[in-house]
Amino acid sequence: MKAEDLRQKSEDELDEQLQDLQKEAFNLRFQKASGQLENTARVRDVRRDIARIKTLLGERRKAS
Repeated sequence: MKAEDLRQKSEDELDEQLQDLQKEAFNLRFQKASGQLENTARVRDVRRDIARIKTLLGERRKAS
């Protein structure tokens, strides 16, 4: 996911996507703990996407 794509979305869309990614991160942590996680790089990608969205939301809320 690129920051350019995220900048085109509304705050509501970003909030919704943030919730989805947080749920996915939660599920990935459980898979990792139980030894069922196959794609370990996905954990890092999800964490970085969450950080990108939080950064954009913070910038927008600070600007308004």
